[in-house]
Amino acid sequence: MPVITNIEDLRLLAQRRVPRMFYDYADAGSWTESTYRANESDFARIKLRQRVAVNLENRSTATQMIGVDVAMPVAVAPTGLTGMQHADGEILAARACEAFGIPFTLSTMSICSIEDVAAHTKAPFWFQLYVMRDRGFIERLIDRAKAAKCGALVLTLDLQIIGQRHKDLKNGLSAPPKLTLPNLINMATKPRWCLGMLGTRRRQFGNVVGHVEGVANMSSLSEWTNGQFDPRLNWGDVEWIKKRWSGKLILKGIQDVDDARLAVNSGADALIVSNHGGRQLDGAQSSIAALPAIVSAVGSQIEVHMDGGVRSGQDVLKAVALGAKGVYIGRAMLYGLGAMGEAGVTKALQIIHRELDLTMAFCGRTRIEQVDRSILLPGTFPT
Repeated sequence: MPVITNIEDLRLLAQRRVPRMFYDYADAGSWTESTYRANESDFARIKLRQRVAVNLENRSTATQMIGVDVAMPVAVAPTGLTGMQHADGEILAARACEAFGIPFTLSTMSICSIEDVAAHTKAPFWFQLYVMRDRGFIERLIDRAKAAKCGALVLTLDLQIIGQRHKDLKNGLSAPPKLTLPNLINMATKPRWCLGMLGTRRRQFGNVVGHVEGVANMSSLSEWTNGQFDPRLNWGDVEWIKKRWSGKLILKGIQDVDDARLAVNSGADALIVSNHGGRQLDGAQSSIAALPAIVSAVGSQIEVHMDGGVRSGQDVLKAVALGAKGVYIGRAMLYGLGAMGEAGVTKALQIIHRELDLTMAFCGRTRIEQVDRSILLPGTFPT
């Protein structure tokens, strides 16, 4: 086993251990992938101010996100098909997050169902909702999340239609994977993954199969999902969902100041500055570039979070310095999961926490609430 010291180490190990179509699903963007790359590279342009001769004892990264105590200002983002990166992936990731003390967000398009995750965890996890044409199904999903005592509903607003993702199209992405000759050849090189999948019954979209009339197998599920994402989604739907849910609501997919103001007017508890990991509108600005203007416009009225391109604790610190009250990791968690299962997710969280703590200290701060733009070198960050 190689020595794992950073998220890139986990990525390389996951690439070796996860079948190509599922690794590519996690580690790719839409069209030319320019926004996917910018999410990460724009963090690197932001420079930190090192301070010295500061008492650095008794440091703490603990804070709150929407009133929830967290060990660091980080949550795991909702990621579809997580249970295809590793058998029972959502359960394993949720358990790692619970032990670490940060929120886990379960995707509508997860392999393990809401009920699966609830049965294997004690801490309330969050649930991410896609809006489908079948509103009866959406009502039942919301009610199931309530029954599971989910701590927040994360409503995704930027996937009314799906961006063109070339790798997914070329790989013929499906869950479970189609048993084509190329897929069989590739899976034969991933024995750990295959053994895990043989040992679980969870290989399809657990929140959908058995919960929608007529959806009982892979082919009908594929047909259903392709036609179900609702292009008619609007702010009236947000109001309807908020009333149906009645709990804490987070709106994901905000990139524009005008939309951020509409999010405030909707009565949501938080918004996530996000471009869906560069998987929707290619050519959109990076999340970290969009963050400061949104914080300036609405940060005093609503809790502003962000995701996209976060690969280190330094990235987390930079986002917090620019006003984010919470930072979400998706790919960093998936790399850990694909590499080493639950232990890999724990390792990813440990890496990010250690990098966050040490970088905060090098910048002369001992508590995360002391972090602001003054730790950044002027002229290197967006305003």
